[in-house]
Amino acid sequence: MQGRKEFIPQLFYELSLDRLVPFDNFYRRVNHELDLHFLYKSTKKYYGTQGQESIDSVVFFKILLIGYLNNINSDRALIRFCSNCLDVRLFLGYDLNEELPWHSTISRTRAFFGEEVFLQLFQLVLKLCVNKGMVSDKRQAVDSAFIKANASMDSLVEKEVLNDASAFVNELEENSEFKACSEPSRTVTSTRKKLVEQHHNWKKEEFKLMPAARKAIQLDEDGNEIRPKFLSNHTHYSPTDPDAKISTKPGKPRQLNYAGQLAVDDKHHVITGACASTAGSKDSTIFSEIMDQTLSNFKQNDIQIGEVLADAGYSSGTSLQYCEDHNLDAWIPNFGQYKPEREGFIFNKKENRYECIQEGGNKAFLPFKRTLTDSKGYE
Repeated sequence: MQGRKEFIPQLFYELSLDRLVPFDNFYRRVNHELDLHFLYKSTKKYYGTQGQESIDSVVFFKILLIGYLNNINSDRALIRFCSNCLDVRLFLGYDLNEELPWHSTISRTRAFFGEEVFLQLFQLVLKLCVNKGMVSDKRQAVDSAFIKANASMDSLVEKEVLNDASAFVNELEENSEFKACSEPSRTVTSTRKKLVEQHHNWKKEEFKLMPAARKAIQLDEDGNEIRPKFLSNHTHYSPTDPDAKISTKPGKPRQLNYAGQLAVDDKHHVITGACASTAGSKDSTIFSEIMDQTLSNFKQNDIQIGEVLADAGYSSGTSLQYCEDHNLDAWIPNFGQYKPEREGFIFNKKENRYECIQEGGNKAFLPFKRTLTDSKGYE
């Protein structure tokens, strides 16, 4: 006999949120393992002694954690998700009849706290992973990835064009003890602008007969069509987020991004270090920053890193010297034009210079002066 369920809502219920959530629920287990009460002390300096009470610091970081675990990038969508899930409400300590904080509160509080608070939370989670045997001391892999900025390509505006003389004056002021009042990131020299326009015109002419690279319309996380724009960081910037840079990868649309540097344990794929930089930064220039943080995180847990893995983007003399100074075995491939030896020359490590030993040569030597980076990012 076929059954049919009829729903008749009641006016009163005898229940509790705790009874509605299974005892083996994921968020119950997270709450049992993760003690965040240290955040009250860490964030106390950011608050005054008068005025309305803020959002609970522990609740704020729990909401962020939920967003990371469920890949929710929008604060509006995050609050809707938290409000609709019983287990999440129990995890946050909000009963069925309580309203969650506004999405704008999450956005403002995120910008309010300093980086050290987020780093302390990261180190606490890493310590839990170490205690569970999920982090080894043998090998760490380092790589970068784009992080989409909270700014649209439609927000880009053209930089103010300065003549070369004005740009030179600004450069002199920047190097003096009296700083210039202008913002270099929002200006471009007339020479640079002309070169960029010439390059763009050449690309338009060369690629106009080629078939379209995009086979389908690409949408962003909000469902809006991503329209490619032929723009440059040299000539345009976003007032919404001036630090975001136009960047792309093969097969991906041009967007405003940041670059995230990650160190990952190769055994259990646990993130052991993380830092951010502008999307235009070369990986090799950020290598020491991500490794400093990773080594510091390991030192707090009495672990010594043995080896480091990275791609050719991190290949530079500075990166390899860093690994040698910190007793790290580096597995970093050299770029194509690298030559390990030059016939007739030897490297004097003590003097940090190359010396000519070829018969009939003038016994000249070439000391290290400075590091140059070419257009491909090689040092």
